[in-house]
Amino acid sequence: MAGVAFVGVGMMTSYAGYKLNSEIKAVTPALKQATEIGVRVFENSEMKDLENKDAIVVMSFGTTFKESRKVTIDKTVADIQAAHPNTKVVLAFTSHIIVDRIQAKEGIKIQIPEEVLIALKQDGYTRVALTSLNLIPGMEYAYNNAIFDLYKTKFKKMTLGTPLMYWTGQAKQRDDVTEFLNALKTDFPQTGKTDAILLMQHGTSHPGNAYYSVVQARLTELEMDNVLIYTVEGWPSLETIIPKLKAKGIKHVTLLPVMMVAGDHANNDMAGADPDSHKSILEKEGFKVDTYIHGVGENENVRKLFVDRSNESWNALQSATIK
Repeated sequence: MAGVAFVGVGMMTSYAGYKLNSEIKAVTPALKQATEIGVRVFENSEMKDLENKDAIVVMSFGTTFKESRKVTIDKTVADIQAAHPNTKVVLAFTSHIIVDRIQAKEGIKIQIPEEVLIALKQDGYTRVALTSLNLIPGMEYAYNNAIFDLYKTKFKKMTLGTPLMYWTGQAKQRDDVTEFLNALKTDFPQTGKTDAILLMQHGTSHPGNAYYSVVQARLTELEMDNVLIYTVEGWPSLETIIPKLKAKGIKHVTLLPVMMVAGDHANNDMAGADPDSHKSILEKEGFKVDTYIHGVGENENVRKLFVDRSNESWNALQSATIK
């Protein structure tokens, strides 16, 4: 971006990855907003004299799979709460459909982010740290950003943390992708020359789908040549991967979902008995197939990364006023 300099911050994420060039004398609102990457921060000068009353809002897409929810989303929220024992931590689901289905099936009302923030405002909370359980900055994280933009002026201060994979090692920023893969690989089975691991990710129509190419590149750099990415609703698809498996002489594959929870996509699309499931398609192509039906939120190392992301948002909330 013209007139903007990239600032490296070592292993710590700054509030924004860009710093305006000192030669710029008149900073327009549009230019300032364009540099808001990384952890976002907004302070409302009109509320500067209000007493601080802080909360953390954890935003997740959600799932109707109750047992998986307990060991992934709920456990991660509990870990975040344990890191901030004296702070109110609230869970919000961004999928309105899932919220409605859980209420109808379980009688449990999980609020959407808008409802959580309205309630916090009514209860006198003045500062809110938003954190995300998204893996990449795709469509769901765009919703998180919209929540930040629409509700930030209602509070004295609001921050928004990044998803699990955000920085990719560019310009001395940390490499979230490699960090995540090193955490996730503790779930990988041992493989031989004719074995492969297929990591099923969700995919998105958002340009953030390009992150999957970065993930695949990092797997190659980590010498995990027989670990391949494919997506349910994006690129690359399973059909893209099958010729590569055959070219490598792969005979046996293990399917592993790279999603927060092991929900409908993992249990049905990936491992279901229907002829159009990924397992069935691969078996028809002559592969021996095993499945690992666990959400990444069950992995303690991955949960620690989510806690780190929430801590970044919290630390930005606690920081001194940004001039």
